[in-house]
Amino acid sequence: MFALDRKVFQFIYAAGHHNAFWDVLGIFFAQYLPYLLVLAFLVLVYYQKGWRRKVYLFSEGALAIILARGIVTTAIHYFYHEPRPFAFYGFTSLISESGSSFPSGHAAWFFALALVVWYANRKWGWWFLALAVLMGIARIYAGVHWPMDILGGAALGLLSALFIHWLLRGSRKGLEGNT
Repeated sequence: MFALDRKVFQFIYAAGHHNAFWDVLGIFFAQYLPYLLVLAFLVLVYYQKGWRRKVYLFSEGALAIILARGIVTTAIHYFYHEPRPFAFYGFTSLISESGSSFPSGHAAWFFALALVVWYANRKWGWWFLALAVLMGIARIYAGVHWPMDILGGAALGLLSALFIHWLLRGSRKGLEGNT
């Protein structure tokens, strides 16, 4: 593990845990924000013009998430085990997590989703990217991830979404103007 990774973790983790309000906010962003992002994605899909666009956006998002979280992250967890910060330092985290720390499955999932949303709608995409970053920082604050876990998961998510978007390039033809 990198010394810088530990120092950044300690800085973020030590910045809080003195005030119940910040802890509750950290828990919300680390544990419950993902549900709101999924709901927002489904709203964006619903408001697409035409059933083909709806199916395309939903499919692109699902495939990117499956690749990032379901395949690549799971494979890395199978072969590489990194202890979570709370296990390494022996404290109780703000939220319950288990398994290997690197890469963050949450970061992989939500950065993949954010890039898919960005391809569909730049304004919503920037919000999704910002909230994915906030969720990643909150998961460090909660004591369940190292900064490199979040960066690794974010990179996997973005690369997975980029690959799926490239893979589906031929299926985007004809979506403009079709209902």
